[in-house]
Amino acid sequence: MFRDIVFNDIFTILLITGLVIIATAKLVAPQRFSDFSYILSNFKYLKIYSKHQKFLDKFDALLFGNFIISLSIFSYLVYQNITNTKIISINVLFKLAFGIGSFFLIKVLIERLLGSLFEIDKLIGHYIFQKISYRNFIGVILLPINALLIFTITPTLVIFNIIITLLLIINILGVITSFKTHQNVIKANLFYIIVYLCALEIAPYIILYNVLIS
Repeated sequence: MFRDIVFNDIFTILLITGLVIIATAKLVAPQRFSDFSYILSNFKYLKIYSKHQKFLDKFDALLFGNFIISLSIFSYLVYQNITNTKIISINVLFKLAFGIGSFFLIKVLIERLLGSLFEIDKLIGHYIFQKISYRNFIGVILLPINALLIFTITPTLVIFNIIITLLLIINILGVITSFKTHQNVIKANLFYIIVYLCALEIAPYIILYNVLIS
């Protein structure tokens, strides 16, 4: 009973933190947040805000913070289900959050470096912006999903597989949108795009999967 109380308290704090971050992002840019919320059904957000993207963007940074928290919670819930453990480790949660944040930040930096080397900075910049936007949207979606998994629904492997499939579909939709938007430029730089995809969209996740399995 004591462990259940501690479990709920820790995740309640994290969920509230994520909610505060999202509320802050909405307060900082209300119109942008409104456009962002319709990203799956309307490409207005991507068309408008990709033109004014910055290397350090307050709105994206806030939502990325929520993404790290939400994905860390979800990953830990999956881990608990697989290992059938009821004990929560703050240390493991912190390592998850640090690992997730570092992985995506380093990946973006390397992507920008390759874009500069291949002289396709503008294309890669737009592509990264779209990926970050869909990733941040996943973070927003995960917040209520995590709350349901913690306080309402008893998590099962089937439920986790359904959620993961949904998140993958959203992520793939983001990639397809990017390719449709820049298909002419992509055709003109097909070799570099293939190298880029193999190096930074396939290899990192294979390596990460192998690390997690080991």
